[in-house]
Amino acid sequence: PCPRGLGTPGVGKTTLGKELASRSGLKYINVGDLAREGQLYDGYDEEYDCPILDEDRVVDELENQMSEGGVIVDYHGCDFFPERWFHIVFVLKTDNSILYKRLENRGYNEKKLKDNIQCEIFQVLHEEALASYKEEIVHQLPSNKPEDLEDNINQILKWIEHWVKDHSS
Repeated sequence: PCPRGLGTPGVGKTTLGKELASRSGLKYINVGDLAREGQLYDGYDEEYDCPILDEDRVVDELENQMSEGGVIVDYHGCDFFPERWFHIVFVLKTDNSILYKRLENRGYNEKKLKDNIQCEIFQVLHEEALASYKEEIVHQLPSNKPEDLEDNINQILKWIEHWVKDHSS
């Protein structure tokens, strides 16, 4: 199976993805790290003070690994990934006051802070996921407190177990 973790920066995608990979035996890929290591960029965004992802090169880079399956992909957006890659998509949701503190601790500038909080308020990434994949494979999970992490991991592990059982001959 190929689960996909989505959500605004700071919601806990990386923590969840890495922990899930270590407990499930699936491979974990952080798209931000992959882009950094391979310099898969297409310029620099001065306003947000960050490089611009070259989406086509990222897809090319991931194609082989994704066709083999058994991969957890962690990234905040999803509209450029082929739909066939994922069997399930999880969007993490964090209360705005908690998210604000997390992003502030990361040193985000005021514009980046405001835009990411707006993104969360209007559920932009959840809407993007629903527009990019079949509604029944998109699930929203809370990510506010440490217990949420444990609950989410257990819920996803159960889903993986069922998927494997249903797809083994």
